[in-house]
Amino acid sequence: MNFIIPDWPAPTRVRAIQTTRQGGLSKPPCDSLNFGLHVGDDPHTVAKNRNLLNTICPSEPVWLEQVHGTTVVLAETAGCVPQADACITRTTNTVCAVMTADCLPVFLCDDAGAVAGIAHAGWRGLASGVIEKTVSAMNVTPSSLMAWLGPAIGVQAFEVGAEVREIFLQHSANAESAFAARGEKYLADIYLLTRQRLQALGITRIYGGDFCTFTDAERFFSYRRDGRTGRMASLIWLTGTV
Repeated sequence: MNFIIPDWPAPTRVRAIQTTRQGGLSKPPCDSLNFGLHVGDDPHTVAKNRNLLNTICPSEPVWLEQVHGTTVVLAETAGCVPQADACITRTTNTVCAVMTADCLPVFLCDDAGAVAGIAHAGWRGLASGVIEKTVSAMNVTPSSLMAWLGPAIGVQAFEVGAEVREIFLQHSANAESAFAARGEKYLADIYLLTRQRLQALGITRIYGGDFCTFTDAERFFSYRRDGRTGRMASLIWLTGTV
């Protein structure tokens, strides 16, 4: 199984991993490390891929039914497959997870290693406030938080309509810098839009954000590129190590 370790100065007791599409058992077009049960892959194969995670995670991840919304759940009380787009934890060895294939996974933790979380930020969820809701649910001073931005679609590939740009501009005029006109459409920088949201909350330590799922077909799934495709997993948890 192939995965990325976030490059950020998180506390010792915070663990986080970002999977790639490599090192699993799924057949094309979900090849090979697909964790999504909703993409037409063989459920038994997905289960085997998820079991691979159990060799490095301290417990079964809390998988979400993601709907591009803003609901945040507490992992230790979430129940079975809650409908939500963000997850936080304050309990040792409880694993928060989101799945993506172009949308942006936003990893968060505080300096004390007391709380960690992750948000699934497609443009709809980002515009609706999933970052703000996640930070609020963590219930710590925002300046004590740091963020790592995982693999998402890059600015040169993320084409959106004028209506998407207008939604972000209604929230903040600063969003204009994240859009570049291309004909009647716009190229959107989801990394910059997310940084702006985090900074507006008082979170200034922001890492990552240098991937492109669309152009890096060897490492990443991309819904925009391929249509039917697999889903990568982004995971974060707290350990007992201080």
